[in-house]
Amino acid sequence: MSNLVQEFNDYRTRMNDVILSKDNLVIKRLWNLDTNTYAPGALDVKTKELLGLVASMVLRCDDCIKYHLGKSHELGVTTEEMYEVFAVANIVGGTIVIPHTRRAAEYWEELGKAE
Repeated sequence: MSNLVQEFNDYRTRMNDVILSKDNLVIKRLWNLDTNTYAPGALDVKTKELLGLVASMVLRCDDCIKYHLGKSHELGVTTEEMYEVFAVANIVGGTIVIPHTRRAAEYWEELGKAE
């Protein structure tokens, strides 16, 4: 696993542990809703992750983008599929999304190196 991917995953895990250790009921409930949102339902998990990725790109949340890229990679999303997702995000979000697409492409490349 590349340093970029490892550093993100390590930081996310470490800080999630800190936040959850404070035992705040509202945060726990919110995070549970997030987990349940991406569970299989009428839409499959892969589709939900890709929708989450588009939303994250349009909202310009780099941490969210990395998270959804990692999940998409785990689910077997192809590079061709990913670049169609990038295209949708750029059309919906406009040119302000381009810098986030660059960072997303860099992270996607790093995820591919782990194969």
